[in-house]
Amino acid sequence: MIAGARTAPPEARALIDCMPNPVICLDPNDMVADVNQAGERFFGLSRTLLSRKRLQEVLTLDSPLLALVQQVRARGAGITEHGIEVTTPRNLGEHKPGERLLDVYASPVPSAAGFLIIVMQERSIADKMTRQLTHRGAARSISALAGMLAHEIKNPLSGIRGAAQLLDNPDDPSSSELTALIRDEVDRIVRLVERFEVFSEARPLAMEPINIHELLDHVRRLARSGFGRHVRFIEEFDPSLPPVQGNRDQLIQVLLNLVKNAAEAIGETVTGGEIVLSTAFRPGIHVSQPSSGQRISLPLEVCIIDNGPGIPDSVAENLFDPFVTTKASGSGLGLATVAKIVSDHGGVIECDRDKRGTRFRLLLPVQKDASRGRS
Repeated sequence: MIAGARTAPPEARALIDCMPNPVICLDPNDMVADVNQAGERFFGLSRTLLSRKRLQEVLTLDSPLLALVQQVRARGAGITEHGIEVTTPRNLGEHKPGERLLDVYASPVPSAAGFLIIVMQERSIADKMTRQLTHRGAARSISALAGMLAHEIKNPLSGIRGAAQLLDNPDDPSSSELTALIRDEVDRIVRLVERFEVFSEARPLAMEPINIHELLDHVRRLARSGFGRHVRFIEEFDPSLPPVQGNRDQLIQVLLNLVKNAAEAIGETVTGGEIVLSTAFRPGIHVSQPSSGQRISLPLEVCIIDNGPGIPDSVAENLFDPFVTTKASGSGLGLATVAKIVSDHGGVIECDRDKRGTRFRLLLPVQKDASRGRS
């Protein structure tokens, strides 16, 4: 995919195919001369089929990417554009039409007159990583809030409840009713504050090597005996996954919360409801820890996918923030708790749309001394 893209040596093509971003080479007539594997996935067409098309045929006619290509040809120099919206035609490949936000670099190929190289970076990938830092920041903020609530609210509430007991007059039914109401409301507030206390735990987690499939099986059995009896569970596991280094109880809490949300999103009256539990090994994913800047590998992927109606756009960006919920009776602390626990494990959680429905995706580190023998 360099000079004379169709005659590029195998080593060059193999190198380009390893790139995670879509890369396209255009000939002087804007025909697709070559494309890497990420580009095939991006457009939903094979290299062979794409090579028979002009760029105008794989994009909508008003695409700003076409204008960018013309600018590069006119200037004879590379151009980088951020935040380009690209839409593929409705009848192209297997992809559903839809806008995709890209950062694009386009440049002439110096050793091949008229040829251009285009490298595309989906903004969604970078934005997801940015959101993980936001989730961690939200978790730290709510940790401080939790400490304040525990110390500044629970003590006065205890006094209020004690005063209500002293005011209770057994000979006056109306008085007893009012003081009972005060006690019940105080108890309700205390329970809410206690839910916050999970965020203020500053002690290091007790970690151990854990088989994630055992946890998923445990959560599935719990769900099928209760809140998830109306859905069909599908397991798509990589049986050779190494152990994750984690806290068993907290990881069960994460998985149980996500599966319960998925079952509730589908609803008990819907027929054909499905929840997919999947695991995979993704060795190419790394993130930087905000505290140390050290890059860590997160190769263990766990997904919970449901075919429910999906998450409203109005809350999608802030889904893991405290008090954000789509449930009429929800507190908005469930997913905030999930984000906190995943962050404490050094992992990442994200939510997006899968072809089968709403997908929550966990990326976790494996046990440090785990060996898989993978290249």
